[in-house]
Amino acid sequence: MKIFTLLFTLAFTAFSFAPEMATVNTAESTINWTAKKVTGQHHGKVPITSASLDYQNGRILGGTFEMDMTSLTVEDLTDAGMNKKLTDHLKSDDFFSVEKHNKSNFKITEAKTSNGKDYVLTGDLTIKGITKPVTFPATVAVNAGKITATGKLTFDRTHYDIKFRSGSYFENLADKLIYDDVELDVKLIASE
Repeated sequence: MKIFTLLFTLAFTAFSFAPEMATVNTAESTINWTAKKVTGQHHGKVPITSASLDYQNGRILGGTFEMDMTSLTVEDLTDAGMNKKLTDHLKSDDFFSVEKHNKSNFKITEAKTSNGKDYVLTGDLTIKGITKPVTFPATVAVNAGKITATGKLTFDRTHYDIKFRSGSYFENLADKLIYDDVELDVKLIASE
């Protein structure tokens, strides 16, 4: 009986210290992308297919989000033909190879904060099956049981084998150059 009581106590103690999973509302959460070139920039959205936040005692301890690359959109081109052309090109092997790699994801490996509001998040970003660490600032606000986590994640696309018109790999591109950095504005909305 003592062994059963000890095992129950250990199991309960371990369970009580496990992070709580905050339910992320993927319909309200957003990821907006921005890519720049010499002659301007383009922006759009990537839908979130799933996400979770490890949230305990008013602090984010970890979390993940998954992006549906097959549903990536371009938001700045209003001409339907031009929009389709760019969207299809971004989904091609020149960029995200979505037929082979239809999902991308990010997993938090470290969440540093001194006040529970301002964070420096480090994690693994996986695009085209390639995983690299990235670090970026984020803020978290809690209001009426709703957690809103926002951050701007910037990654170097060439680290994920996306080299099309990159000045790091090709010379004499002139006004055809596309900059290597891509920005993801991430907003996750979750319930405590």
